Amino acid sequence: MTIRVLIADDQMMVREGFSVLLNAMPDIEVVGEAVNGREAVAKVRELAPDVVLMDIRMPELNGIEATREIVAADGAAKVLVLTTFDLDEYVYQALRAGASGFLLKDASARQLADGVRVVASGEALLAPSVTRRLITEFSKLSETPRLMPSAQAAYGDLTERETEVLVLIAQGLSNAEIAERLVVAESTIKTHVSRILVKLGLRDRTQAAVFAYEARLVTPG
Repeated sequence: MTIRVLIADDQMMVREGFSVLLNAMPDIEVVGEAVNGREAVAKVRELAPDVVLMDIRMPELNGIEATREIVAADGAAKVLVLTTFDLDEYVYQALRAGASGFLLKDASARQLADGVRVVASGEALLAPSVTRRLITEFSKLSETPRLMPSAQAAYGDLTERETEVLVLIAQGLSNAEIAERLVVAESTIKTHVSRILVKLGLRDRTQAAVFAYEARLVTPG
C-alpha cells in the first residue's frame, strides 16, 4: 500500500525538498502541503493522509496545537514532528499532544522515508535512542507525575506482565527485542502491546513511552 503524506511547514524550500525526496519512493506519495497549522488541520480532514510531517514553529496555529486538533479528531493520520534541534523542548510537548515521533530536518532521504514508514506502521518508536533521550530530559522538568485521574485509574488495570512490557517499550525496545528479553513469542508481545494501548487509551508506542515516563515507571537519567 502507498503511504499518503501531508507536509506542513511554513518554509517553501522545506516543503518542496521533502516532497521531491518522498515522491521518489515507490511506496510513498505526497498528497498535499500546508503552510501553517490551521491549514494542516483542514487538509487532514480533506485529504485523509496516513502521515503528517509537522513543523512545530508555524504561524496562525503552531504544530503542537495542530497536532492536538488532528489527534482529537480521531482520524487515522499519525503526526511525525519535524524539528531543527534534537533536544527541542517543544518536541516533548508535541509528543504529549499526540505526535507519534519526531525527525530532524537535516535527516537524509533514507531516514526521512524510513521515518514515515515506521510512524505509518506504528510498530516501533522512531529513532528510539534519540526519542528516549528527549523524553527523559524533559520528564525531569516535572517533579510529580502529570497523569490525569482517568489515566491513573487506567494504569491500575494493567497486569504485571503488561506493565513490564510497557517499561520495555519506554526503553526503546522493539517487539522482537521485548520477546527475546521475556523469552516469549513476538506475537504474544504484539497482543500485550495492543491491550496496553486499549487500556490506557493511547494511539501508539510513542504515546505509551511518554505515559511510562510520566507515570515514573522509568526513572529519568
